[in-house]
Amino acid sequence: MTLVRYAVLALPAGVLIVAWLGTGRAAVQRGHTDRRREAGALLLAYCAAFVGLAGLHWFAQRLGWWSYAPLGGAYAGLPVDLWIGWAVLWGPVPVLLRRWLRPAVAVLVAGWIDVLAMPRLAPLVRLGDGWLLGEAAGLLLVALPAILLGVWTAERRRLPARATLQVALFAGLLLWLVPDVAAATGHAHWPTWTPFTGGLAAQAAAVVAAPAILAVREFVTRGGGTPFPWDPPVRLVTTGPYAYVANPMQLSAIGLLLLEAAVLRSWVLAGAAGSGALFSIALAGFHEHADLAERLGAPWYAYRKEVRDWRPRRVPYRTARATIYFAEGCGPCERTRQLVARTRPVGLEFRAAQQYDGGLWRVRYEDADGYRADGVAAVARALEHAPLGWALIGGALRLPILDRFIQLVLDALGLGPRYAGPETEAACPASPTRRSA
Repeated sequence: MTLVRYAVLALPAGVLIVAWLGTGRAAVQRGHTDRRREAGALLLAYCAAFVGLAGLHWFAQRLGWWSYAPLGGAYAGLPVDLWIGWAVLWGPVPVLLRRWLRPAVAVLVAGWIDVLAMPRLAPLVRLGDGWLLGEAAGLLLVALPAILLGVWTAERRRLPARATLQVALFAGLLLWLVPDVAAATGHAHWPTWTPFTGGLAAQAAAVVAAPAILAVREFVTRGGGTPFPWDPPVRLVTTGPYAYVANPMQLSAIGLLLLEAAVLRSWVLAGAAGSGALFSIALAGFHEHADLAERLGAPWYAYRKEVRDWRPRRVPYRTARATIYFAEGCGPCERTRQLVARTRPVGLEFRAAQQYDGGLWRVRYEDADGYRADGVAAVARALEHAPLGWALIGGALRLPILDRFIQLVLDALGLGPRYAGPETEAACPASPTRRSA
């Protein structure tokens, strides 16, 4: 069995090395030199497959799809060498070979290899009656997303989709795999969950994670990139959480580790939070600052002069004015406008929707960079011009899924779209433009 374990690790690693060297020569011949991004895409694909395979193993144990002989060097019964080799085969190798194998074809090839190899790995691998069902689930839910994440990252395609997959990957790693490994090694203790305690922990985690989720969304919609260092935004992002603090994602990650440390009574997880903060300050921060300064220049220096890494500002950093349009003569719109105005927003101009070229059906927010938001999202954006407490409410209103749900509820309550355009001025004369400080 030892020889089989070495082979399962060495063969995929060998294929990866050969493919990397071969594609490197082909890239030079084609004039493609962005190998750093390619390497980053491979790392993402590997991490996605690695975390996904751990989850697949968890289900396989409970559903009887397969198990492994009791051996040393295993996590929850999964031999680590098989885990690594399997992740290489399901992640970076297909990404490197994408010129010859499309993702769907790569998944079929990976499935064909597994169907041939897994029955021959006995007694190391013990297959149950439903192992083919588990194999199909793994290919669709682990291999395919990992390959797509790597391919889209390497080729700069499907930005919202690849950012979503990144969020799923890092959520699985931070919220499940890291604490589970700590528990498996005796350095943490899962509590006995009840519906109340489980719901309370989930709500606390959601609150702590919210700034990171909003920051990722800001990277996608305003920056044209993702949080991954080899797939960064191409434009400076100073809106959303970044108007108040420069490291919202790091703050959320460290906060989640500290929350897990408290819930699981783990000094190891608390130490991981501290190590993460030190790494961000001493190493990652230095690299990030040098990279951003080189790519973004003077605007980045001006931003960093005003916005700190870890301590949020009370009021947002703004360099340009945005505009929000409310319909004149509409009671709910006028009350909402007054509420937003009372927050003393920074860099926000109020105008009548009737003044908008072509008219509007909902409240609209427009920023100087061309970004637009309508309805609840527009009001939420306006609140992000206000002091930090109001901005937290605005950010909550913009959380994915929740923002659409709130809009649907308001529409159902009769606060849906109403047309306001030049032809409605007789009934609702547009008042002079209002501004806030």
